[in-house]
Amino acid sequence: MTRFGLLLTSDGFASQSVPAMLLFAKTALNHGHRIDHIFLYQDAVNCAAANIDLPADEPDFSAELAAFCRRHNIPLLFCVTAAEKRGVVSNTLSARQGYTAAGLAEFAMRQADIDKLVQF
Repeated sequence: MTRFGLLLTSDGFASQSVPAMLLFAKTALNHGHRIDHIFLYQDAVNCAAANIDLPADEPDFSAELAAFCRRHNIPLLFCVTAAEKRGVVSNTLSARQGYTAAGLAEFAMRQADIDKLVQF
């Protein structure tokens, strides 16, 4: 059994990174592996924005990611500094439900508990 950490760096609304990561995560779990955490960095922190209003005909992969992590008890973390720089969170803006603010130090410490880090 491999313990994975997943790192998402590309904007989930401008690429297929979130659906690709979800497919990987589901497949890994189905094969008996473990996902220790998912960390959003750089433009990927846009997924944590609570004020996104998608058209009705577009899938909300950000919500799907949060639901997947809740179902499987996987910490879904985003870099708070990157999010603040992009206006995703602030003193008056909260993150989307299911997303937890973290720093790069926490991300670095979590790497000691995994076998492989996969970046999307």
